[in-house]
Formats: sequence, structure tokens, C-alpha cells
Amino acid sequence: MPTRCEICCEIMIAIFLPPLGVCFRHGCCSVEFIVCLLLTILGYIPGIIYALYAIVFADRDQYFDEYRRPLYAA
Repeated sequence: MPTRCEICCEIMIAIFLPPLGVCFRHGCCSVEFIVCLLLTILGYIPGIIYALYAIVFADRDQYFDEYRRPLYAA
């Protein structure tokens, strides 16, 4: 379970670079990252909205396994 500080930092990163915030939360080879990247390319505001949704509302534990580990997981 991420701490409030981690979530706050990911939200701030997602406002400036939406795909990077999603990458920190879900990993670089996830569907969430690819959707966020496409939305950011098509329009910056939809990318931010989706990134905030993916960070705040998407359940991280159901995606977390050995094959799709986020970058900062030890």
C-alpha cells in the first residue's frame, strides 16, 4: 500500500508529465501507461485526467506481480 507522500508525489509528477506518473505507479509496459501516453499525445488535458484516475482510483495490488513490477519496487 503506497503512503500518502508517494501518492502526492505521483500526482504532482502526473500533472507535469502524465505518462511518467502512471509509469511509476503501474510500470512502463502496462496498458495504463500506453493509454496515458496516447491520450497525452492526442491532448495534454485528457492525459492528465487519465493519469490522475490511474494513480488515485486504479487498484495497484491487482496489477502487482513478479512480471509487471513497478520501477521503484524492491
